[in-house]
Amino acid sequence: MFNDAGFFWRTVLTVGTTVFLAELGDKTQLATVMFAAGKETSKWAVFLGSAVALVCASAIGVAVGAQLEKVISPELLRRIAGAGFVVIGVWTFFSK
Repeated sequence: MFNDAGFFWRTVLTVGTTVFLAELGDKTQLATVMFAAGKETSKWAVFLGSAVALVCASAIGVAVGAQLEKVISPELLRRIAGAGFVVIGVWTFFSK
């Protein structure tokens, strides 16, 4: 797992940056803003709840990706994911 420390940290930085940018302005962040806006709401509870949810969703993504890797080549998986992003982007661009 940590045989190549440079590769490990490059992966951490790449994944962290990608997920961070993808989450900015996402419906998940907007929901977090909505919950945090309540005057009676504990901001720490909102932070902890949203952080736990993101960790759980990420764990599911890693588990699914690890299983998909066994039946689909990583290159094909990257192409499918890329095509999915393009389709979602085009759909978002042209939706009313």
